[in-house]
Amino acid sequence: MAQIDDLPPLRDVIAAHDLNAKKSLGQNFLLDLNLTSRIARSAGDITDVTVLEIGPGPGGLTRALLAAGAGKVVAIEKDTRCLPALADIAQRYPGRLEVIEGDALELDPVSLTGGGPVRIVANLPYNVGTQLLLNWITTPHWPPFWSSLTLMFQKEVAERITAEPASKAYGRLGVLTGWRCHSGILFDISPKAFTPPPKVTSAVVHLTPRADPLPCDLKSLERITAAAFGQRRKMLRASLKPLSREAENLIESAGIKPTARAEEIDIEGFVRLANVFPPPATD
Repeated sequence: MAQIDDLPPLRDVIAAHDLNAKKSLGQNFLLDLNLTSRIARSAGDITDVTVLEIGPGPGGLTRALLAAGAGKVVAIEKDTRCLPALADIAQRYPGRLEVIEGDALELDPVSLTGGGPVRIVANLPYNVGTQLLLNWITTPHWPPFWSSLTLMFQKEVAERITAEPASKAYGRLGVLTGWRCHSGILFDISPKAFTPPPKVTSAVVHLTPRADPLPCDLKSLERITAAAFGQRRKMLRASLKPLSREAENLIESAGIKPTARAEEIDIEGFVRLANVFPPPATD
């Protein structure tokens, strides 16, 4: 295992602060500093940007980001047990690490990072990772506050994020991500690299925002994809019928066969569907 700084090995940090990973927080600590350094490098040049990290735990990735020259790291940590270990890292890198105690789902990342160039790099807790990603890619303002996302997920989730049409993993998450982002899986990480080892392989995904996504109302696209993939075995004329009595005609007007199924429709097709279906009636 590489030594990237003069701080104690992560196993010693975990023992010293009694940081047994909590399943309720989705914690699996990555101890291999070779891997945390590889993740940090995958984020690109971070010397003049603010890096937002979610769930740093004992600080393995945090240390790798700082050692790689991150201008500033803003780390959000919900587990108060980890704060003393992170304070030691902040002391080692004066002025470059800000630790915020709280729930990332409830905090405003824009205000926390100051609105400058931001890259988000994180080994996301399994239990909130997908929701955090959706929050970042469905923001009303586009381009977003971040310039890239370098994130670790369960491999199954990573495959859904990057899935292509007609693949088994293709679904609502892949459509929403592909509409607004370029994405790809960089590399897998074995369960053996974590403490405790999860039951699944993990994967690191890198995403960058598309400058000009196809024109489409976000809520309409979310509504269409939820209906289509909610009954993915059905033909679109059936799965989208609850959205309009004229579903079959609307599908045809979008240039799509009503007998097609959701997994056969590419992102451009879903955008066309979202643009022709009427919004839900309001009182």
